[in-house]
Amino acid sequence: MTRDLSRLFRPKSIAVVGGGVWCASVIEQCRRMGFDGPIWPVHPRRAEMAGLGAFPSLDDLPEVPDATFIGVNRSATIDTVRSLSAMGAGGAVCFASGFREAQAETGDGDALQDQLLEAAGAMPIIGPNCYGFINYLDGALLWPDQHGGARCDRGVALITQSSNIAINLTMQARGLPLAYVATAGNQAQTGLAEIGAALLEDSRVTALGLHIEGIGDLRAFEALADRARVLGKPIVALKVGKSDQARAAAVSHTASLAGSDAGARALLRRLGVAQVASLPALMETLKLLHMAGPLGSDRIVSISCSGGEASLMADAAVGRGVTFAPLSPVQHEGLRAALGPMVALANPLDYHTFIWDDVDAMTRAFTAALAGDVALGCLVVDYPRTDRCSEAAWECTIAAGAATARAAGKPLAVVATLPENLSERIAHRLIEAGLIPLLGIDDAMTAIELAAALGLHRPAEQPILLPGAAPEARVLSEAESKAALAAHGVAVPQSERVHAEGVEAAAARAAFPIVLKGEGFAHKTEAGAVALNLAAPGAVIEAAARMQAPGYLLEEMITGSIAELLIGVVRDPAHGFVLTLAAGGTLTEIMKDSASLILPVSEADIIGALDSLRIAPLLAGYRGQPGVDRPAIVHAVMAVQDYITHNAHAVQEVEINPLICTATRAVAADALIRTGEHA
Repeated sequence: MTRDLSRLFRPKSIAVVGGGVWCASVIEQCRRMGFDGPIWPVHPRRAEMAGLGAFPSLDDLPEVPDATFIGVNRSATIDTVRSLSAMGAGGAVCFASGFREAQAETGDGDALQDQLLEAAGAMPIIGPNCYGFINYLDGALLWPDQHGGARCDRGVALITQSSNIAINLTMQARGLPLAYVATAGNQAQTGLAEIGAALLEDSRVTALGLHIEGIGDLRAFEALADRARVLGKPIVALKVGKSDQARAAAVSHTASLAGSDAGARALLRRLGVAQVASLPALMETLKLLHMAGPLGSDRIVSISCSGGEASLMADAAVGRGVTFAPLSPVQHEGLRAALGPMVALANPLDYHTFIWDDVDAMTRAFTAALAGDVALGCLVVDYPRTDRCSEAAWECTIAAGAATARAAGKPLAVVATLPENLSERIAHRLIEAGLIPLLGIDDAMTAIELAAALGLHRPAEQPILLPGAAPEARVLSEAESKAALAAHGVAVPQSERVHAEGVEAAAARAAFPIVLKGEGFAHKTEAGAVALNLAAPGAVIEAAARMQAPGYLLEEMITGSIAELLIGVVRDPAHGFVLTLAAGGTLTEIMKDSASLILPVSEADIIGALDSLRIAPLLAGYRGQPGVDRPAIVHAVMAVQDYITHNAHAVQEVEINPLICTATRAVAADALIRTGEHA
C-alpha cells in the first residue's frame, strides 16, 4: 500500500498527545521555529501545556489534525493511533519504545507491533521508538528535543535510523541548508524508502542523505532510487552494519569476499546512490550536490597560492575518480596573461601571491583556469581565526571567486585544507556569493569524486533479482554442481566420477594427463585432495591412496592456463544476489582482488568488472603474452546468472574456483552449489 505522507510531513495543524517533558518540547520547538498553524495539546487531566490550552481528548479537538506526536506509553499509543485513524488524521509519530525492537526483553513486542499496525490501518505512522522529524521549510517539528538547525527556503533532506545521529547532524556548522531531518525508528509500517520518496516530492528539496543501518525492502529502495533519478535529486548514503545472514554463508571463498558490506556497495552503486564512509563526507557531498548537482565529468582544476596546497590537492586525487587534466592552450594563454612570466603553469595551479588582493587580476586568473573542458574549479583558501587574527585581507578571495563563478558559468568550490579554517559564518557568505564551501581536502575530494560518478551513472536496464526464502540448504557435490551449471552453458572439463574401488579401472581407460580429485572436501587444495597433471595409471592409484576419499573425479587436465578467476554468487537477503568476480585459485582470499555486482548484470557490466581487477593486464596479455578469451569468460558469467535466475527461489550460493582461462577457453575446473532444493 502506498500512503500519502504529505499531510504528516507538511502539516497545517499539529496535535501533541501526552504530558511529559517530551511533549512540551515538541510544542516549544514548533513555536521557536515559527510554525504558523494551530498546535493542540491533548491530555485528560491538564488544562494547559507549554502555555497552550489543552484538550481532554482527541474528540474535543476543533479539527482533525494533520500530524500528531504521540508521547504516551506503548499500550496507550495503540489506542491513540486507532482513534486518529478512525477520525481521518493525516498521520502520527510514535515516540514510545517496547515494540518489535524489544521482543527479546519483553516477550510481547511482536504482538504489540502487530496491534499497532492493525490500529493504524491506512493512516501513516512513523516509528515506533522514534524521535520524529523536523520540517525546516515550514517550521513544523514533531521533535521532542533540542536541535541545531534553522529555517530555510530550500535544502537537503536527511533520514537516519538513529535519533541521536539525527540530533548530531542538526548541529553541523558547515553551511549545509537542511530542509528536513527525519528518523525512521523501527519502521513498523513506513520504511526509510517511503519516507525518502515523500520528502523528495517536495520541490524545495534538492538532494537526499541517508544514514542506513539496514535496507528492509529492496523493491521499495529500488523505487526510491528510480524516483530520485526521475526528479533529478541525487541520493547520498552512509551505510553501516553487517548482515548476519550474509556472514553465515561461509562455505566458500565467495562468502568471505562478498559479505554484506560488498553487497551494500554493489547495490548502492547499481542504483546510482553515492556511498560515503563518514558523516563529514556525507555533509560535504550533499552540500556540493545541493549547489552544483551531479558533475558533467571528472575533470577539475585546482587553484591555490601555495605549492604545498597544490601538492595536497594533487595527492588527494590519487586513486580516485577525479582528473587534474593538463592545462589546455586556452587555459595556458589566459593564465599567462593574468599571472605574468614568473609563475609555472600547471594543474593543480600555484598562482603565488603576486596578484593577492588584486580582485581584477585574481578574477582573470581564476576564470582562465576554469576555461575549456572543466566540470568544477577548486579555490583552496583557509580563513584565519577571528579571535586572534584579522580576515580583512581574505575578502579578495570571496569577491574574486564570486566574479569568477559568474564569468565562467561553472561551479567553483572554496576548499579549506582544515575544516576548522572555514567557519559557518564564512560558509554562509560563500553560499550567498554563489560559491560552494567545502571543508577538508579529503572530504572535498570524496564529494567531487561522487558528484562526478553520479553524473556519469547510467541506470540498470532490469530490476534487481530478488532472492527467495532461506530454506535448509545442502551442498551439492562437485560433480552435481558442474552438471547443474553445464546445463545452463558453463564449460566444464570432461570427467568421470567413480567410487574408491573403481579408481584402478578408471585410470586404465583415462586419456592422460588428468587431474584426480577426492570428494567430500569444501576446499580440496587445502585438504590435499587434488593431484594435478597425472600422466599414468600408477600415479592415479598412488594419489588416490594418499587422499583416502570415498569417491573421486578423474578429469581432463586443462592446459594453456593464462589466468585463474573466481565466479561466485551469494544470496544476500539484505541486498539481492551478489556476484563476485575475483582473481581465483588458491590465493583468492590472500589477493582480495575482486569486484562485486548485483544480479542481473549485462555483458558490459562483466567487462567493466574484469577491467577493474588488478590482474586485468594479465587477462589482456601481459608483456607480449597472449590474452585470455574474454568472450568465453563473459559467457561463463552469464551462464551462472542464467542458473541463478532459474533457481532464485532456492539457491543460496554458487562458486566456480578456479575458472581456468586460456587463449581459447574458460573452463570451470571446480564448482560448488548450495541450494535448498534436493536434486
